[in-house]
Amino acid sequence: MSNIRLEALKIAFEHKPAVVEEPKGKVKDYFAQDVFSREKMKEYIAQDVLDQLFDDVDNGRTIHREIAGVVAIGIRKWAIEHGATHFTHWFQPLTGGTAEKHDAFFTLKNGALMEEFSGESLYQQEPDASSFPSGGIRNTFEARGYSAWDPSSPVFLIGDTLCIPTVFVAYTGEALDYKTPLIRSTASLCHAAREVCAYFDKQVKHVHANLGWEQEYFLVDEALYNARPDLMLTGRTLMGHNSAKSQQLEDHYFGAIPARVLAFMRELEYEALKAGVPVRTRHNEVAPNQFEMAPIFEDVNLANDHNLLVMSIMERVAEKHHFRVLLHEKPYAGVNGSGKHCNWSMSTNTGINLLAPGKNPYQNLQFITFLVNVLMAVQRHNGLLKASIVSATNEHRLGANEAPPAIISVFLGKQISEVLDKLEHASAEEAIIINAKKEMKLGVANIPEILLDNTDRNRTSPFAFTGNRFEFRAVGSSANCGAAMLALNAAVAEQLMLFKEEVDARIEQGEPKERVLFDVIKKYIVACKAIRFDGNGYSEEWKTEAAKRGLDCETSVPLVIDRYLSDTSINMFERTGVLTRAELQSRSEVKWETYVKKLQIESRVMGDLVVNHVLPAAKRYQTMLLQNVLAVKQVFSADETASLNAMDYSIIKQIEEHSGAILDGVERMTEARHKANRQPDERAKALAYHDNVLPLMAEIREHADALELIVDDEMWTLPKYRELMFIH
Repeated sequence: MSNIRLEALKIAFEHKPAVVEEPKGKVKDYFAQDVFSREKMKEYIAQDVLDQLFDDVDNGRTIHREIAGVVAIGIRKWAIEHGATHFTHWFQPLTGGTAEKHDAFFTLKNGALMEEFSGESLYQQEPDASSFPSGGIRNTFEARGYSAWDPSSPVFLIGDTLCIPTVFVAYTGEALDYKTPLIRSTASLCHAAREVCAYFDKQVKHVHANLGWEQEYFLVDEALYNARPDLMLTGRTLMGHNSAKSQQLEDHYFGAIPARVLAFMRELEYEALKAGVPVRTRHNEVAPNQFEMAPIFEDVNLANDHNLLVMSIMERVAEKHHFRVLLHEKPYAGVNGSGKHCNWSMSTNTGINLLAPGKNPYQNLQFITFLVNVLMAVQRHNGLLKASIVSATNEHRLGANEAPPAIISVFLGKQISEVLDKLEHASAEEAIIINAKKEMKLGVANIPEILLDNTDRNRTSPFAFTGNRFEFRAVGSSANCGAAMLALNAAVAEQLMLFKEEVDARIEQGEPKERVLFDVIKKYIVACKAIRFDGNGYSEEWKTEAAKRGLDCETSVPLVIDRYLSDTSINMFERTGVLTRAELQSRSEVKWETYVKKLQIESRVMGDLVVNHVLPAAKRYQTMLLQNVLAVKQVFSADETASLNAMDYSIIKQIEEHSGAILDGVERMTEARHKANRQPDERAKALAYHDNVLPLMAEIREHADALELIVDDEMWTLPKYRELMFIH
């Protein structure tokens, strides 16, 4: 009898490293070659038009349609010269990925074929909005939605298609994407931060939010992937016993990159660099067949676009190398999951990183001001920040195998914590100003002295200060960074507004500015102490302590999503102009609906797997054992038969017990799913799936994994963990 697993293994072992065609020249020669950058614009667009365009973009003003028309002519000429035949508005619907509809660069006029790409085509399109998630903002029969050009993110080529980054909004104006509120949040943060910067430096005209993402992912051979219906349909293994050797020896982390994987990485980097993504880092991650790539930080909006672009490029390149990329946060149980660590900071047009300690007392006061205000924002909105990163997929990762726990806290490190503690008890005249770096002398010949960062790292912290930025480590690998970044930007923007209002009120009463700044900061240091935690985020003691501190300790994803609709969240988003009440309600509905659909698919796939793969294999093996028992009885005496068949009897009984438990579990899971589907709204459905369906899936898996250890290896039809994670 054929076995799809064994056939897949044979194919997988035949896959060799692919030959990668390297771009000519150095990186600088092909970096951003597929991007219509500002430098390239000078070759195709008149300087006076560019000056107006750049001035409008840099100052956040609306681009005039006349300007867009001239720019469109230049874009079309460049794109066609580089082989483009089509163009698309590239946007980010609430599905979490990207969307595009391709149109050709021509039209019919008076029966003649003519090239066309107008300012109107660049500026705005009308994609069908009916089939994208809207959370009730749009009815299915109301199809109209608009995509509009985002000139702050450059257009680029993918193959023969010109991609134009755009926002996506409903006919009635509400945001139906992640980019729109992300841009709103950066504008709000820029304004609020600039106002606070004025206390320290009047030359600051712009403040930018920066993002450096770290994308973790798994690779699996495509033949093995195709033999696992759960990987194909859900992105994760719904069953599978742990391999005897997985990550416990820690030998994969930063190890030599396998040749076939390295070939994939090289082509991925070439394609990303040509698309203008400044990728810099690649390495093995902790779990077998897990890897990471990371770029140099950029403006948060552009960085988010680049991350989504890279996720798309990864999947395309992987197929050429006979791999499949797994971006699911937890494709394998019992080993590290994948995150997308978002390194976030703020910088000014004068070249100052507002989260980096300064070179003089005044700059350090500015640093402490922004640091403490970020802490206050996280303190006030820790539940919302958790809501911005939870999902049906990230739920499996949080709190396990070095992933951050589902409690948002901030790690500062010993030195920064000591500074804040001293400031809390100091007078204005005694304020302690910290040094940015300390030197660590190693006492080893030929090894240079290391500059010691002013903070260590804590892998269990979901939000850690790492020297000159905050690392939001709880974001999931498959997520759109924008969801977390727009929440963080908005929360910090509101906090800076509150800070300025309090400071200004006291200055207007005649108090000295420096003393007021110090007093308010000192008050905030005390107020945000609950959010600061430098210890082990996995410990049961921390869960108890976090609850005492009043932090949000909820772990149920459907209930965490409620935080979007709290009065505190709604007031914050509306004050900063990032999201309206209606938009927040719609996003919550989308999140609940997505949660339901993902678990609905997973439970149906699990039922199929156990009924059509696991149980048949188990029954075949059980039948073989029964036949062996009968054969032994025919040859040996009764006394000899009892001893010879003892092991067979035990295994036959175990198979029967586990098989019965699986059938019973599938029946109960199916009934629980049907009952959940009958709930009156998406939130109630999500709760029913979380509380009643998910536990039954775990119960079924336990029995299926037990059968995997019992059944003859040659009869098992699903590729095993040792094969999925170690064949590359």
